[in-house]
Amino acid sequence: MLSVNQLNQYYGESHTLWDLNMHAPKGQCTVLMGRNGVGKTTLLQCIMGLLPVRSGEILYKDQPIQKLSAESRAPMGLGYVPQGRQIFPLLSVEENLRIGLPARSDGLTQIPEFIYELFPVLKEMLGRRGGDLSGGQQQQLAIGRALVTDPEFLILDEPTEGIQPNIVAEIGDIIRRLIDEIGLSVLLVEQKLPFARRVGDNFVILDRGRGVATGAMPELNDELIKQYLTV
Repeated sequence: MLSVNQLNQYYGESHTLWDLNMHAPKGQCTVLMGRNGVGKTTLLQCIMGLLPVRSGEILYKDQPIQKLSAESRAPMGLGYVPQGRQIFPLLSVEENLRIGLPARSDGLTQIPEFIYELFPVLKEMLGRRGGDLSGGQQQQLAIGRALVTDPEFLILDEPTEGIQPNIVAEIGDIIRRLIDEIGLSVLLVEQKLPFARRVGDNFVILDRGRGVATGAMPELNDELIKQYLTV
């Protein structure tokens, strides 16, 4: 569903992604893995149009999107939950969720009820400011805001970072439910191995801006973990 072919990206003169290839199949969760600073978030920002690419191709549903504006990608069905959540702290929960509505292709003007079914706490706190929520609640809000856009392909950048274990488990259950019940496709950056194994169908490992290993999740063996993932 989403493919990256021979992608190169630079910060100034620093070469950060090197001839990178990656494929994320439809209806599955692909986990993007690697140590800190290897280019995972940079790749996601390239996919979402937030960073320019020097060369290479990004295909979404077989269409090249690397030259499209960031604003045009959400209406195409790409949803994004950035690292650190980036909710609007002074806006209410409801206002944060409503921000996603204009990106929908169907013109819906009300927050879909299934958002509250997935995250009941958000319905209880609609009038509360986003900045007053706990970290776990803010993460649920960030995921809910992305789902309001009605994505076919959801990109999540370390959604479990700094989150209490019970909320981590809930987020994992919700991701699998979205994949298994409605066919959502997911690209997930994740450092926690147990979470990655539970949620992911496939993995891609980056090292120093290059793709070094890929496969079905059961193929993520101790040798790969020791070589590329342990600190």
